[in-house]
Amino acid sequence: MTDPTDAPAPDPAPPVQYRASLGLVLSGGGARGAYQVGVLKALAELLPRDGPVPFGIVCGTSAGAITAAVVAAHAAQFRAGVVNLERVWRNFHVGQVFRADARSMLRSGIHWALAILSGGWLVPPPRSLFDNTPLRELLERHVNFARIQEALEHGHLEAFAISAATYRRALSVAFYESAREQAPWLASWRRGERAELCLDHLMASAAVPFLFPPVNMGGEYYGDGSMRQSAPLSPAIRLGADRLLVVGVRPPTTSCHNAGAPAGHGPTFGQIFGFMLDNLFMDGLHSDLERLERDNQLIACAGTERTGLRHVDTLLIAPCEDFGEIAARHAGEMPRSLRVLLRTMGAANPGGGALLSYLLFEGGYTRELIALGYADAMRRRDELYGFVASASCRATTPG
Repeated sequence: MTDPTDAPAPDPAPPVQYRASLGLVLSGGGARGAYQVGVLKALAELLPRDGPVPFGIVCGTSAGAITAAVVAAHAAQFRAGVVNLERVWRNFHVGQVFRADARSMLRSGIHWALAILSGGWLVPPPRSLFDNTPLRELLERHVNFARIQEALEHGHLEAFAISAATYRRALSVAFYESAREQAPWLASWRRGERAELCLDHLMASAAVPFLFPPVNMGGEYYGDGSMRQSAPLSPAIRLGADRLLVVGVRPPTTSCHNAGAPAGHGPTFGQIFGFMLDNLFMDGLHSDLERLERDNQLIACAGTERTGLRHVDTLLIAPCEDFGEIAARHAGEMPRSLRVLLRTMGAANPGGGALLSYLLFEGGYTRELIALGYADAMRRRDELYGFVASASCRATTPG
């Protein structure tokens, strides 16, 4: 079978200008984020080779925030940023995200056992299951926040936002930088705060509860941005987007997804935890898309003035394939110590593939997801190109 990523690149599209109000929204999803890289790779090949990022507003959550940060840092040359993303994701190893060697896993297991057996008297409870120090070191090398500032100053980008959740205030917080005046907002357990974005914001956004430790910023602890995020499209809309390209990493309907355990067997811990991650990362996204569609229908019937709402067009690109089954084919690539842990949790059993699909940061798996994302986007190439290109749009100049 031919790898779609090896297919000849299409002829370059004619020069276009891009809407300042066009936004990109990337959801969380751990290792599933490789699918988003494939979609962005297809889009980059449809646009002029040295052109700027087609989005005026870029927003991301968790793993999606990391990809969004790289896109924003390469706003002057979109394809160069995607090439860098693909290079990292195609050659991923679990050890680049969290420590999974036998010594680290044994030390973590002993720590948990002593904390449980002593009720926390001998040693305090661990802050997380995994040590994600390698991820911070990886991001330090590949995400340049100074370049994001330059993109905002030079007009290649209008706004950039990273979402995280505060444990103390129980809020979903969109930390943002904007090239224009943008007042902070507070509504329904979500808040927008202007900030000078840095690595801590990325680490906080990707701090999946239980798996990775929370991040202290300004005396307050933050965790994964998908928590409390009932309206993941809201930051981009608040920052001015009226057209959104949304790249998800889970099928939008259950008709495409069938990863349950065999009938008659109770769910394992691994299956339950995978279900929780599905809920954390994905349910809010699809619910918000449905709400936005209802709002658009209401506007069409009653008009903007009567409803007080703004019409927002969306294009969702998401897989219609079970990532758990793909992950199961690549499970043997993971470090043996991590495979043992996941097998103990039941993630190696039928129905446990969902958890595996979020944690399998290995090249064989990520390359297959990149290929899948690329193929899905190319199947909708005309729709995708038409969505990002517009006759009435802002002028941008490649850097």
